[in-house]
Amino acid sequence: MASQKKPTHTINPPVFIGSAVLIMLLVGYAALFPAQSEVQFSAIQNSIMANASWFYIAAVAVILIGVVCIGLSRYGDIKLGPDHSEPDFSFGSWFAMLFSAGMGVGLMFFGVGEPVMHFLAPPVGSPGSIDAAKEAMGITFFHWGFHAWAIYAVVALILAYFGYRHNLPLTLRSALYPLIGDRIYGAVGHSVDIFAILGTTFGVATALGYGALQVNSGLHYLFGIPVDTVVQGILIVVITGLATLSVASGLDKGIRRLSELNLLLALMLIIMVVALGPTTLLFQMFVQNIGGYLSELVDKTFNLYAYKPTDWLGGWTLFYWAWWLSWSPFVGMFIARISRGRTIREFVGGVLFVPSALTFLWMTVFGNTSIDLIMNQGGGELGQIVQSDVSLALFKFLEYFPFSNILSGLAVVMVVVFFVTSSDSSAMVIDLLASKDEGTTPVWQRVFWSCLIGLVALVLMLVGGLKALQSATIATALPFSVILLISGWGLLKALAVDAAKRESMSQITLAPRLGQKHSSWQNRLYNVVNFPERKSVTHFMRQTVVPAMEAVARELQEQGVRASVDVTEDARVGGKPALQVSHGDEQDFLYRVKPRAFMQPSFVVDDEDDDESKYYRAEVFLGEGGQDYDIMGWTKEQVIGDIIDQYEKHMHFLHRVRD
Repeated sequence: MASQKKPTHTINPPVFIGSAVLIMLLVGYAALFPAQSEVQFSAIQNSIMANASWFYIAAVAVILIGVVCIGLSRYGDIKLGPDHSEPDFSFGSWFAMLFSAGMGVGLMFFGVGEPVMHFLAPPVGSPGSIDAAKEAMGITFFHWGFHAWAIYAVVALILAYFGYRHNLPLTLRSALYPLIGDRIYGAVGHSVDIFAILGTTFGVATALGYGALQVNSGLHYLFGIPVDTVVQGILIVVITGLATLSVASGLDKGIRRLSELNLLLALMLIIMVVALGPTTLLFQMFVQNIGGYLSELVDKTFNLYAYKPTDWLGGWTLFYWAWWLSWSPFVGMFIARISRGRTIREFVGGVLFVPSALTFLWMTVFGNTSIDLIMNQGGGELGQIVQSDVSLALFKFLEYFPFSNILSGLAVVMVVVFFVTSSDSSAMVIDLLASKDEGTTPVWQRVFWSCLIGLVALVLMLVGGLKALQSATIATALPFSVILLISGWGLLKALAVDAAKRESMSQITLAPRLGQKHSSWQNRLYNVVNFPERKSVTHFMRQTVVPAMEAVARELQEQGVRASVDVTEDARVGGKPALQVSHGDEQDFLYRVKPRAFMQPSFVVDDEDDDESKYYRAEVFLGEGGQDYDIMGWTKEQVIGDIIDQYEKHMHFLHRVRD
């Protein structure tokens, strides 16, 4: 039989072509008319900030509360995937990719700059005072803590749940499934995915452009390389080239390994700064900063400065909330892509609390050390540099330490690698958004999007327009926040149905299993200690399971119920027969049996042969995944009884949902 050729592409034409054309048009407009486009987009952004500030504050608060409640509720045990699924990545690799894609770039840029800016210009109080120092760290924690990660988490949770648990496409359109059903596959769904591609492309491209400024500043500090657009253009080309190589090698190789390198370098830099800086003071401040953040969390979450109006809120908190929302389609979808197999509780704990803890440590080490330098070590020049050019802040900060050249070199490498991981992960996400649901996509598609992001950043860096597209990206946060809140409500409804099914299956009292009189206790004991080969399980399925399924299907059909059995050659020979009972608009019933391989217990293994050390179980799989029990060796009547048991549970679940 001729081998099947892999498809040359998996693109979804309306999304791929539509997004590519719109990107070119918007970039062309921002590049040809940079001043005009910046004024127009900034006016839109400022209008939203002025009139919808209350909505941003309320929406982000609801998102944070909702994510925490879902993680702590009965829904926490539900897996992001079938019941039998396991995580695709180890916890260390998972966390490294979370950190690198979500916050790494920003921490390098603002780790020194933001605490110092708040310290020198607080929203209330006297600049440069001890109270200003406390307030600066509290505000920084607030902007980079739970709220930001909750926004990413809710997008990722919606996508991962519907994508891996309900087999919907792993694209942003699936978030609307509770609202519009199968219409997500039409024009509405295409529009949502195009919207996500535009936001991701422009957000990452503008960040890449500004990141080139910071790398250029570091190279100027280390080697005297001039700060100009030519050098920054070369840096964008180099970073894009590295990102393209990474995304071409795939998620498990390039992106995962670079993310792990990122995390290792970040920990090295933190340890060196702690060791060379005010070590004991930093530990004390870290503990106190966390306490202050938690004690003021509610007040800061809902604080609109309504009784003392100030422009500070729009310039900082609202800007951050809008920026996190505008980036959430990209980061949330990437988190969903790497989180299959984890329970919701594990997911919420990992996404919300673990990265926040490392972020708090980073901001304490760099922020408090910077403030201490300015207050007590004669580092006033650092404050001046931060206020004049924040891209130089990190490198000026490192001047105050021994081995400053080594530390600055490490920082430059980290900035580059962080931008590479952001660029390659965004290219992977855009490729998924612009593709049909066909699994692994061809390499050329990922390379195309990686190069396009770099091209957008390069063009706008050379001719101007980065600020305009940044404003346009942030302006998209308002409509997306509305979609996100409605989609979150749909997620809660779907989780309630899922939890109802799990409870109904555990609470219902079943009739005794049929056929027990045909099976002696000796046969049952034999089945317990027998460790069959694959061919024995396949023979059992062909001779016992398939006839049992067919008997049940015939009986259901005679009673007017639509039922069918998958008895294709693959089901018979490959050992995956399935009975499906259709229920129209309600959830169908699926009963499948699959052979699963396991290692034999040590007391029955006689040699080191891997093949002979394995045995197989005939395990039952329902629509929601594996049930972790074996029916190998059962009689036909016992298999029929088990099918009826599971079908009875399913009917009880449908009854509960109707109530």
